[in-house]
Amino acid sequence: MATSKDFPEQDTWYTHYVSYGETDAMAVLYHAEYLHLFERSRSQFIRESGLSYREAEARGIMLPVRDAACRYRTPARYDERIHVRCGISKWGRASVNFVYEIWNDDKTVLHATGSTSHACVNLDGKPIPIPGWLRDLFQ
Repeated sequence: MATSKDFPEQDTWYTHYVSYGETDAMAVLYHAEYLHLFERSRSQFIRESGLSYREAEARGIMLPVRDAACRYRTPARYDERIHVRCGISKWGRASVNFVYEIWNDDKTVLHATGSTSHACVNLDGKPIPIPGWLRDLFQ
C-alpha cells in the first residue's frame, strides 16, 4: 500500500461525509464501508480520466476486483468530512492495481490506506490484455 510520499502522481480526490448508516454502534465508520469508499473514488478517477466505467463495459471491458486490502489507522466518525485519494500503482498485461488513502478534512490525519487489484476481462469473464485505449486514458 502506498503512502503519501510515494503515491502515484496522477490521482483524484473524492470527498465524502460519513453518514449515520455507514457507522457502527460507536459512531465509527464501519470497516466494510472503506471498500465502498475505494470503489466510489475509483469510479470518479475513471470518469475524470474521460470515460465512465459504464462506457468501458459497453466497449466490452470489465475490471472485477480480484484482491482488496485496507489498513485501518485512525477511525473516521459520523458526519466527518473525509477525502479519499485514488491512483493507479501498477499496470499488468491483463490487470491494474489501484491504491487509496483516506484523510480527514484538512488532510492532517490519515484514516486508512488500501489497494485493489483488478483483472481485465471480456463480457464472458475471460481474461484479456488491457486495451491500449484504456491505458491511454490514465497516461
